Amino acid sequence: MLKPGLSFLTMLSLVVLSAVLFVANLFIGTVSIPLDAIVGIVLDLPIEGYTEDEMTIWSNIIWNSRMPQTITALLAGAGLSVSGLQMQTVFRNPLAGPSVLGVSNGASLGVAFVVLLSSSLGGVALSRLGYVGDVAITVAAIVGALSILALIVFVAQYVRGNVTLLLIGVMTGYLATAIIGVLKFFSAEEDVKAYVVWGLGCFTRTSGTQLVVFSLLMSIILPMGMLLIKTMNILMLGDNYARNLGLNIRRSRIMVILSSGLLAAVVTAYCGPIMFVGLAVPHLARAVFRTSDHRWLMPATLISGISLTLLCCILSRLPGFEGALPVNSVTALVGAPIIAAVLLKRK
Repeated sequence: MLKPGLSFLTMLSLVVLSAVLFVANLFIGTVSIPLDAIVGIVLDLPIEGYTEDEMTIWSNIIWNSRMPQTITALLAGAGLSVSGLQMQTVFRNPLAGPSVLGVSNGASLGVAFVVLLSSSLGGVALSRLGYVGDVAITVAAIVGALSILALIVFVAQYVRGNVTLLLIGVMTGYLATAIIGVLKFFSAEEDVKAYVVWGLGCFTRTSGTQLVVFSLLMSIILPMGMLLIKTMNILMLGDNYARNLGLNIRRSRIMVILSSGLLAAVVTAYCGPIMFVGLAVPHLARAVFRTSDHRWLMPATLISGISLTLLCCILSRLPGFEGALPVNSVTALVGAPIIAAVLLKRK
């Protein structure tokens, strides 16, 4: 482990990096906005040198587009990275991630039912309904994810081995994927296209009420994960040692799985299935801080996840490009080389 003073400086550096990337997200985009104008808009300060029309347009871009997108990326990075760390800890498996128990697949299945069958059952493609369609997709994703999570939590009460529970989660994910494949086969081309676009991941779907609800849910669930730090440290020691310390292993395992599953469910519902972040960021935090102590590892993973998704958010909408690149593509292209370099350097 790094020395306490060095660990603190490293953590502080990550916080500063996240803050810089947050501001950069407000500054960088297809429309160029001066930095002093952004400061004036965000802090509601009078800024001279610009016309009223310019300030109005820039204010709309900041508050209706860039700020919601940046906050969404921040929350998604925090949620997925913590969820991945919890899964890797409870299963003691470095390849575990937020999607390992099929929760993300459950969200995808819920969305598949409402998107792929909308034309057949309702006569109107859900993608044409605008805000109503977005809300329906979010609700369907939450219902699908929580249904799978409830099933996994129920099974966890009767399964003693982590490997068995892990395999059940993986098989559940495969089953959900198979059902989605069947739904695609019988769906209209427009509905399939809408579903594929949702599956690419995006930080731009949340605004207004949806962003408020998303932020509220994450502000409740993330602290739940922080309260499990001591439990996760004990679980890392093995079942026998944890039992000797008086830990109720079954209940503790369910609590960690529930926390991780809720984080993955909410993020997937609002952003789509975003891969790589939850799997890779915990490894990055371990490599940088050289520790398995979750008192350091949990906040380090959270802040590292925020930094990664904020960076990917910037790269997905660089100036000169119309629209935004798929988040899943950017997270893999940016994150994979960084993680590989850190792990190889450590070896």
